[in-house]
Amino acid sequence: MPYTTRHTGVLTAVPAAVLVALAPSFTASAEPVPSPASSPSALSWEPCEGEVAEGAEPVPECATLPVPLDYADPDGPVVSLALSRLPAEDDRARRGALFLIPGGPGGSSLGDPAGKGRKLPQEVRDQYDLIGFAPRGLAPSTAVDCGLEHGDLALSALRPWPAPDGSVDGNTATAQRVADACARNGGELIRHIGTANNARDLDRVRAALGERRISAWGVSYGTYVGAVYREMFPHRTDRIVLDSNDDPDPERVARAWLAGHERGVEDVFPHFAAWASKPGNPNRVAETAAEVRPLFLRLAARLDREPIPWPGANPEELNGNVLRQTMLDSLYRPGSYPTLAKLMLAARKGTVPPAPPTPPKAVLQNVAAVGAGTLCNDVAWPKSPALYEKDVAESRAAFPLTAGMPRNAMPCAAWPYPPRRAPVRITDRGPSNVLLVQNERDAATPLAGARKLREALGGRAVMVTVNSTGHGSYLADGNACGDATVSRFLSTGERPARDTYCR
Repeated sequence: MPYTTRHTGVLTAVPAAVLVALAPSFTASAEPVPSPASSPSALSWEPCEGEVAEGAEPVPECATLPVPLDYADPDGPVVSLALSRLPAEDDRARRGALFLIPGGPGGSSLGDPAGKGRKLPQEVRDQYDLIGFAPRGLAPSTAVDCGLEHGDLALSALRPWPAPDGSVDGNTATAQRVADACARNGGELIRHIGTANNARDLDRVRAALGERRISAWGVSYGTYVGAVYREMFPHRTDRIVLDSNDDPDPERVARAWLAGHERGVEDVFPHFAAWASKPGNPNRVAETAAEVRPLFLRLAARLDREPIPWPGANPEELNGNVLRQTMLDSLYRPGSYPTLAKLMLAARKGTVPPAPPTPPKAVLQNVAAVGAGTLCNDVAWPKSPALYEKDVAESRAAFPLTAGMPRNAMPCAAWPYPPRRAPVRITDRGPSNVLLVQNERDAATPLAGARKLREALGGRAVMVTVNSTGHGSYLADGNACGDATVSRFLSTGERPARDTYCR
């Protein structure tokens, strides 16, 4: 959903992986290049340069692959995909390719083979070529840009926070403005960005690699891409790990992901409150955990009424919705809790910290366009402002921390292009080769949504739920039980006999 500083479940906002995606080792054309693309292309691998390779040993390899702009016209214009690879470390043990599917929409995994891929246990690295990529539309793959106004690139604008009184009029105007800009500046590519095409692109990569089947580790939005690939190409899959899982609701798709934030925040906020009230914490905001929630709500309400000027930030004030957006971003992982606590302490004093650094404008524009194109092309969103007004009012009453944002209108409410086809429905048909791993407390992709994906997959999947907090589970939060379960599956194919819980 909307944009945060990590690979989230919806409209991600400029994760570090996206910055890596802009490394100068590739040249991305802004427009499709006419060329036949009806058969897979051979890949020409060269040592990566720039951030994709920085500090890596061995240096990963990079390549580009042309794929059809429109799969309904496979011999028409093409776009390029930027790829990276670390070959398996033991030729005798090699099993195949492990695709590292990024979150987002708007995340890249180009840096992952040399980054998080190096955290994989040796027996996994021995068996798999690690494959990263920048999805279509995201630089240095052929890039898309909507040319949004500066104010519309603010994180608190990209997520549809209602006005302090609950009005959605401003969000409706923003949705129309962003949709118009994407239609005006996004070219033909903006119409062909979406999850089904991401899955088709992955199968083109598979074929170009010469692999009969692929394994995958998808995180956040990458779990939906992985599930859709698994549905569209079931017999092209080997071992599939889905980590921090999106609700696959075929009627709502990204609307369900956005709505999940209200539950996810409620799941995680008590953990933050316990940390933020702990004696000895230099960023302690309250004496007891019970005081933290009402303090946050009071501060947000006060900033709604009396914003504090914040030079250099976007927007240039600390208002209630900026505090709420910071809360949401900070709950993605415990390591970010100090960011929220420090802002709460400053707001209580009527001050602000230095303006947070922001990625280059080109990165923000690119990520915003990929996110909007994916969410809005995947499924039709309701157009009626009255529906959003009703949903926002209900959400504000039940979940005051998120103030109605998770049920509000995004640019998709004004999107000018109808979906080309219905969303892919995730089913229980096909080989049983999926392992879901899910933290119990996850603000971005809550456990409730993961259970819906588990239910949709039926006997094709097993799920391990981990007693941990944060977004991203495998090799991310130090849970030895969860990590060992996933590593065993990737290296041997062995899964638990039934759904399990890791304490």
